[in-house]
Amino acid sequence: MLYLFLADGFEETEAIATLDVLRRGGVETKTVGIGGEYILGAHGVTVKADAPEADLNNIDGVILPGGMPGTLNLQRDEGVNRAIKYCMDNGKLVAAICAAPMIIGELGYLDGKKAVCFPGFEDSLDGAEIMSDGVVSDGNIITAMGAGKALEFGAAIADYFGVDGEKIIKKMMI
Repeated sequence: MLYLFLADGFEETEAIATLDVLRRGGVETKTVGIGGEYILGAHGVTVKADAPEADLNNIDGVILPGGMPGTLNLQRDEGVNRAIKYCMDNGKLVAAICAAPMIIGELGYLDGKKAVCFPGFEDSLDGAEIMSDGVVSDGNIITAMGAGKALEFGAAIADYFGVDGEKIIKKMMI
């Protein structure tokens, strides 16, 4: 199970487009609401979360959408940090887009890894080799630049789990 964390102020496109690609591809993904069942996005869209927390006994990875103040709200949450640590300690996927790669960077998990983020957050990617690609995969970490790369980000996550992400976008989302 993948868990896509939502906190007030999340970037709606990054969360919903990614979730849509994964679900169309059959990649089991649940949204997790930080601080409540209904989470308000950065642009006024409210989303009802599937679960109040991630089940670490049944986790294949975490997805962190960006947006402000959503990224900061995710970064402050103990459950999010616990899930990231569990995934990193166990070689599970950690995927972050836009400003959210700063979370894994500031936790020290990008040291020696290739990564990308929304322009202006590079200083928070401690030890990373900053790339210019829209989406970057390095081992169990996938990072992306921002909302304009959300479909490609979702496709990269699908690819990680052996599902053809490009096919999902080209055939199912024409």
